[in-house]
Amino acid sequence: MMRSMYSGVAGMRSNQTKMDVIGNNIANVSTTSYKSSRVRFHDTFSQTQVRAQAPVTNGRGGINPQQIGQGVSVAAIDTLFEGGAMQPTGRDLDLAIEGEGFFVISEDPAGVSKRYTRDGVFYKDYNGNLVNGEGFYILGISNFDANGMPLQTNPPNIEADGSNLEMLTIPDEIFDGADTYRLETFYIDGSGLITAIYDNGERYTLGRVALATFPNTNGLEKLGGNTYGISNNTGQPQYGNPAGNGLGILRQGNLEMSNVDLANEFTEMIITSRAYQANSRIITTSDEMLLELINLKR
Repeated sequence: MMRSMYSGVAGMRSNQTKMDVIGNNIANVSTTSYKSSRVRFHDTFSQTQVRAQAPVTNGRGGINPQQIGQGVSVAAIDTLFEGGAMQPTGRDLDLAIEGEGFFVISEDPAGVSKRYTRDGVFYKDYNGNLVNGEGFYILGISNFDANGMPLQTNPPNIEADGSNLEMLTIPDEIFDGADTYRLETFYIDGSGLITAIYDNGERYTLGRVALATFPNTNGLEKLGGNTYGISNNTGQPQYGNPAGNGLGILRQGNLEMSNVDLANEFTEMIITSRAYQANSRIITTSDEMLLELINLKR
């Protein structure tokens, strides 16, 4: 069978993978904090017909190798973590990261099973816990005493290994042992500090939102729901306070938009479509050549 047919099949298969990635990028053009992906190709092994030969003393000159390639395959599918544009929303629990950090979330209150996200659309459940749209808890460091009363001093710094991370809470009511006070307003500053004012007129610091970075951000695995998980090639996450150690600054009332470039995606879609057609033409032409060979017996 002609090698060109297999090369054509390999090209069609690889370009179909690229079209799948392009389609997913376009589908997520409006997804909050979505990071686009790209596909890179490389040629597969080449079959050597004639090996290279060095020049012979007082004889013939050197000969270059003669090789026939065996097609193409997908070399990598990269996630592009460049930041998206900021979109103002004015909502108190919408947060955007201006920098390289990730929010730390967990499906359990103890923060054992961690995930990471750039999606800063958060909510409060009926207990006042900060959660995302899927109910994952937002982790940071809380600033309450043993009786559940918030403190007016800043919380301690977040440990680099994340050992002191816990779920964050913005209670609607606090009780000082004699009176109950209701929440009037709160805000989250660029360093992640959550400050609340209750109807007793006092200002309390409820905690601090944590951020994380990784030695190899490109090693993160997409887990769905705008979340990522660590892999064998990510390295250990480094946790810390926002606005420090390159983690990024929080912007309350903003969201990070998708970084998908539609103009680039449509251009790549046209190129990929034409490449797919060209590879299918290789198969058709090779088939016609085989037909001619078969017809020689007539």
